Amino acid sequence: MRTRAVAIAAVGSAVCLAAPALGAGVTVHKDDDGKYVKMGGRIQIQYHRMDPDEGDTTDEMFFRRFRPYIEGSVHEDWKGKFQWDMGKAEDGNELAIKDAYLRYTGFKAVKVTLGNQNFPFSREFLTSSKYQQLVERTFVGDHNYGTPDRNVGLNVSGVALSKKLEWAVAAAAADIDPTAKKLDFDTPVNRNDDFNQGWMFGGRVDLHPLGYLKKSQGDFRRELLATISAAAFVWANDGDNNTYTDDGLDASGGKKPDVDRVTGLEASAALRGWGVSVDAQYNRFQAETVDDTVTAGIYEDGETDLWSFAVEGGVMVVPGLLEVVAGYQLQDADGYEEPWTRTSFGANWFLKKHDIELQTTYRMGRNLDGREGGDENELFVQAQYVF
Repeated sequence: MRTRAVAIAAVGSAVCLAAPALGAGVTVHKDDDGKYVKMGGRIQIQYHRMDPDEGDTTDEMFFRRFRPYIEGSVHEDWKGKFQWDMGKAEDGNELAIKDAYLRYTGFKAVKVTLGNQNFPFSREFLTSSKYQQLVERTFVGDHNYGTPDRNVGLNVSGVALSKKLEWAVAAAAADIDPTAKKLDFDTPVNRNDDFNQGWMFGGRVDLHPLGYLKKSQGDFRRELLATISAAAFVWANDGDNNTYTDDGLDASGGKKPDVDRVTGLEASAALRGWGVSVDAQYNRFQAETVDDTVTAGIYEDGETDLWSFAVEGGVMVVPGLLEVVAGYQLQDADGYEEPWTRTSFGANWFLKKHDIELQTTYRMGRNLDGREGGDENELFVQAQYVF
């Protein structure tokens, strides 16, 4: 089934490339009234090798992301977009829905968006995968460890002070895949039967004191820019789908306890200039299980304080062509024996900036899942094409 999905995407991509290009994506049609249809996408082909201290070395080559999208407008001040991913097809689900929303743009400095979209939390998560310095996101941008995924709801965002201030608030239906090892947020539109369902409310503020800095890693402009950000959210289980709870007690044996509530906080910063790009972020989450006696994975007595920190950066050793990168990330939780750390080194070769890019990252993990001595080294090699 995955082979058929890939073939369909390849045909769609070929059709898009036949149209004239205008900015990001390929505009198939645009008239004098502003009506348009745009198509585009990204292809990321990845080789991943895992070398654990315990167990055999394994490797695979696959489509990490295969995401076409269609965007368009037929009415003034309104636009819509939908995007799907064939790289994440699994079992009977050949398509993973990503962006799927309608947006009102009639206000000068405010956008109102309704649908499946990024929740305004975590600068690293909000930075598209096609603009990342390391092949894979760190803990602070990973939906498996507390950062909300795309969720269905209302997002109101805006800018002020000549774009030196950005803000966003959101309310959404959001799901959690219950597991003791992670705090795994997922989108309701790609739901499994055992996902905990709930509602999430939150917002963020981004300050750009030296001028607007877009969410993209790597310094091509060589202009001094900086961003300081803060965000927060709360999530509460609505009680509709607690599959692993029986009479208030966990029935999964500590493997998949249902989650009752989560609060999250973010503080992040970014700096660009002279060919140097640095991003740093700190996240903290407090989570509770429905059964307050669960002690397993990240939880102790039904609670956890899960926090993570990451810093990553790069230097353009050949401006606009070759960047060397490095990163360090750390995560700890109440149920961990030791903090889980990852140290990464790599390089990015830009043939056409991020549009055509080759990346490699070598990542050294220590104390995986907070287990003392659980180490694993990983190699990532990825080719990216964006249109």
